[in-house]
Amino acid sequence: MKFINTAILFAIVTFNASADVLSVHCPLGCPSNQTNNDLVFGHLYAFSNNPQTKFADWVSYEVDVVNFGDTPGRKWAVDPLLGETETLEASDYKGASSSALQADRGHQAPLASFAGSRHWSELNYLSNITPQDKDLNQGPWKNLEVAVRNAVSFRKSLFVITGPIYETDMTSMPGADEEHQVPSAYFKVVYDKSGKTAAFIMQQSAGRNDDYCQTTTSLKQVNASVGFELPQRLKHSTEINSRLGC
Repeated sequence: MKFINTAILFAIVTFNASADVLSVHCPLGCPSNQTNNDLVFGHLYAFSNNPQTKFADWVSYEVDVVNFGDTPGRKWAVDPLLGETETLEASDYKGASSSALQADRGHQAPLASFAGSRHWSELNYLSNITPQDKDLNQGPWKNLEVAVRNAVSFRKSLFVITGPIYETDMTSMPGADEEHQVPSAYFKVVYDKSGKTAAFIMQQSAGRNDDYCQTTTSLKQVNASVGFELPQRLKHSTEINSRLGC
């Protein structure tokens, strides 16, 4: 396991095998990091990059009003902290939106939640992007991200852990020239500093008009669907669902 850190203050890492990995991006502990994954701490989010799938297993970030602003745009870039063979390249997404996959370049940590930060360009690194079905990305997934932003206020932020799920085989991206694995679904875990949590799983086959509230699930189900462990201090609470409009 490798640790990559853009700012020492963003992570407190101990090398006891049973110790938590702590960061401002995951204050109750980060999810576990699989062997051979890169554990990366950026200015705005942390993530565990899987060089086999070419996508992050999980991305963790804080949604705080101080980072809100007008969307500055999209300029895709290779993550300078990772090797060029560890993620896909912008050209690998060519033709994906018009293929059977019908995939957008989907942000895991959403650009709109950090548009006011001077580090906003890091959201467009390919390490933060996955192929996400158009209807999912522009429908319930986007609506849940909006609900999270609407649920925060000054000194009342929320934290998110999100990432892909691989339960069924999916069509590969037609323009990709290297091995990769397209997710069949995505999860999102939303929590506050006390550990109160809401969890969601959405399939790539989701309809554009689907209600994200109908995709709520348990932390146990998320843990069973991914290859790592979520922080143990997270506890399901209807309070967070209510804050998100569910």
